[in-house]
Amino acid sequence: MGYVRAKKNLGQHFLKDLNIAKKIVAGLKAENISKVLEIGPGMGVLTQFLLEETRYETSVVEIDTESVAYLKENFPGLSDRIIGEDFLKYNLSNLFKEQFAIIGNFPYNISSQIFFKVLAHRDQIPEVVGMIQKEVAERMCSCPGNKTYGILSVLMQAFYKIEYLFTVSEKVFAPPPKVKSAVIRMERNNRNALNCDESLFFRVVKTGFNQRRKTLRNSLKPILGDRKLAEDIMALRPEQLSVDQFIDLTNKIEHLLQD
Repeated sequence: MGYVRAKKNLGQHFLKDLNIAKKIVAGLKAENISKVLEIGPGMGVLTQFLLEETRYETSVVEIDTESVAYLKENFPGLSDRIIGEDFLKYNLSNLFKEQFAIIGNFPYNISSQIFFKVLAHRDQIPEVVGMIQKEVAERMCSCPGNKTYGILSVLMQAFYKIEYLFTVSEKVFAPPPKVKSAVIRMERNNRNALNCDESLFFRVVKTGFNQRRKTLRNSLKPILGDRKLAEDIMALRPEQLSVDQFIDLTNKIEHLLQD
């Protein structure tokens, strides 16, 4: 059933190893989930294996008109579940009222934007399986204290357990991209709320990592201004803080700003 496209920048890279496609689909647990949405199915190499599953019903969202036409011709049973839209702009509430999982070979240049949209709909999306650029996958799975630990790590790990499933060689694509890929699985964790001002939390994390080599005392000046937070944690760099420490720091900053 042809190749699946891995859109990256202006180029197109086609996955030519069907075993990799099967492994990606097999990474989806979809426990107690009856709906799955595939992002960017391209020519449907993942789709064909998803449609073999009887546990759930698959829908796809694809912005490329040629791919939409191909999918409608080759997967007639899927026709009424093919959404010819931009996932980033599409209103997911129009598609599902219940929870659903997401899977895909995500375009590398917008993968972070995809994850942030997932985050905005986290209560409706309990699981995500996706192939992304290897270094992005490593960042998302990274633990505090690592150089790869950053904004995406903290914000996604606040609400999801993220597992690095396997690495995908550039050699299984035609033409081969310049980077390796990786497949990750994200599963919603038990944190229903952050127990702090969520918008301030996002701001603290992003501001802190904008100057990640500096201590928080210096990197958070855009938020604190001339105010001083007399806490030992302010002598640390942002990559040294866990999600819970960022939550605690956010609460302390909120109290300071209110004084």
